[in-house]
Amino acid sequence: MMTYTGPVFRPPFEANSLLLQVTSGCSHNKCTFCTMYKNVPFRVSPMEEIEKDLLCAKKMYGSVRRIFLENADPFALSASRLKAIAEKINEVFPDVETIAMYASIKNIIGKTDEELRELRELKINELNIGVESGLDEALTHLNKGFDLEEARTQLKRLNDAGIDFSLNIILGAAGSEKSLSNAIASAKLVNEARPYLIFVATLHVDKGSTLYDEMETGAFVENTLGDNLREELEFLRRLDLNGTAFFGLHTSNVIPLAGTLPKDKADLVDKLEKGIASIPGRVLNSRPEKGYEGAAIIR
Repeated sequence: MMTYTGPVFRPPFEANSLLLQVTSGCSHNKCTFCTMYKNVPFRVSPMEEIEKDLLCAKKMYGSVRRIFLENADPFALSASRLKAIAEKINEVFPDVETIAMYASIKNIIGKTDEELRELRELKINELNIGVESGLDEALTHLNKGFDLEEARTQLKRLNDAGIDFSLNIILGAAGSEKSLSNAIASAKLVNEARPYLIFVATLHVDKGSTLYDEMETGAFVENTLGDNLREELEFLRRLDLNGTAFFGLHTSNVIPLAGTLPKDKADLVDKLEKGIASIPGRVLNSRPEKGYEGAAIIR
């Protein structure tokens, strides 16, 4: 059996990838809205364990084209460690095409431009990066561990190294009062960064998190369902990209959207506009239970 420690998370579009654990927990683990790895200490998997899991996977699957490294941010590993892992993967699975993983802006900073290019040559690509917002004050409030200028700089370095990446954008990340500003700033960052995919989801605040406590006291006013939809619409309208996938199929999103920009932009905007117009005002003004946003529109 392959080794997995604690909860295992992956992007929805990695459903058919081999999940290979190389770290446990999250190297940052301080975001104010998240408790996903709260009780999982950060740990680096020994190479012996990784090699054993790869050989186990080889017996089970034979050939693998895509591997997603676990857990929260394996790109936190040093470039030399990632090279060793990628070399072993290529040895065991010579047909592998992509070695993807979660990454944060902080993970990129410590790697040289040459190291980034070397990692790309070893098939490390399509990093999934939780940038969350293009609004500096939102990044600070969410305690992401980086600011907007660092995000802009590090994403450009990935582009220069030929490493593709997807960006996670959180609707409602700045709260109700800054909803429009969040949409505008996030679109500006995404347009500059040019990701191959945008993963849009709605703010999910876990009980036990700092942000949850702020919501309970009224210090942070979360978006209504309507705020989130209007924020997504403003964000989508402002996107100016070529060949980027728009992935808005997370279960927290009330109106599922997916397409490629700019080809499908007009259709996506139209679907969102019509969807908003069809939802009763009492629902737009509500704050549904997390995970059940979509169900709210049929009640």
